[in-house]
Amino acid sequence: MDIYTRKSRWKIYLSILALAIIAISMFYTNYLASMLAKEEQNKVEQWILAQELLSDTDDEGFANCDFTLHSEILSSNKTIPVILVNERGIPLEGINFGDLKDRDTTFLRQELEDMIAEGIAPLKGDYHQLYYRNSILLRLLTYFPLFQFFLIAVFIGFGYLGFNISRRAEQNRVWAGLAKETAHQLGTPISAIMAWIEHLREMKCDDGETLEILDELDKDIKRLDLVADRFSKIGSEPELKETNIYTQLEQCRQYMARRAPRKVSFEFPDPESIPKYVQINAPLFDWVIENLLRNALDSMGGKGKISAVVSEDNDYIIINVSDTGKGIPANKFKTIFEPGFTTKKRGWGLGLSLSKRIIESYHSGKIFVKNSILNEGTTFSVKLPKE
Repeated sequence: MDIYTRKSRWKIYLSILALAIIAISMFYTNYLASMLAKEEQNKVEQWILAQELLSDTDDEGFANCDFTLHSEILSSNKTIPVILVNERGIPLEGINFGDLKDRDTTFLRQELEDMIAEGIAPLKGDYHQLYYRNSILLRLLTYFPLFQFFLIAVFIGFGYLGFNISRRAEQNRVWAGLAKETAHQLGTPISAIMAWIEHLREMKCDDGETLEILDELDKDIKRLDLVADRFSKIGSEPELKETNIYTQLEQCRQYMARRAPRKVSFEFPDPESIPKYVQINAPLFDWVIENLLRNALDSMGGKGKISAVVSEDNDYIIINVSDTGKGIPANKFKTIFEPGFTTKKRGWGLGLSLSKRIIESYHSGKIFVKNSILNEGTTFSVKLPKE
């Protein structure tokens, strides 16, 4: 199992754990809310009972009985909004809607109509009916899980974003350092080999066969020098020059076609087409296209077709590179650009990762898998700004 599969599974596990925590929190909060709702209902029932007893008592009863408890029950309700309604359905008084609203008959009638429309059932006494809403505390407690979920989501989002930015910055420093060190290590043997080639030229200046071999060695050394130069540019700001994209693509095609199996055909734009100019660093851009072509060759098993199409879209020049290889699963479209991801038995999995860095960081462009069908082929798209 590769590191990206494990990382994907860990994300699933953490998501399940987060959902479980939220579910437990919501269940417990709902339990508390239901207990508080029952407590409020009991208080309202006691309130209307006390109100009924006071309404049923005449003046003589008031003089002979102690109604302190009843008065305390009536005055104890400080949070639950209630409307007391007579037998004809007319609001008599309101409590806990606000000092002005409690005495506003128009407001109380409207509020009563809203409660009835919402299906709120009244508590019925002998002389009155009582409509009530949940207290503000109970309503806040009901919405608390959503508020908690929002806070947790924001915290996780910012935490993940910060961690991801930090990790990518560290990752970029590592790859840039590795690239520069590779260029440095290559520099010494390349210089030495170039010197030995010149020495052999002088020694074998009359040997045509040896000189021919030295010419081929010289081409390979120049290629190694170009590779070292590419690595040295990683981590620094490369110089961009206005370049005809058709000419540059043709150079890449010629280089890779000489090294491709005979059963592989290349269909690239005519280099004599009307020029389309983009600002690129030619060695780094060639590296990107060569990576795409090399991956295409690996996926085709020695036969097939590689094609390139150039088009324009608003402010971008678009290069689509297609092959007839084995394709890429849709769930790997983004993963293939991650450092270390590879499907090959040998390799570091840095080609597409560096290609993405070259196009996006140095050329302000985009590179992505446009489409891919298993066992039919893949199309990579490279978008470069016109200016």
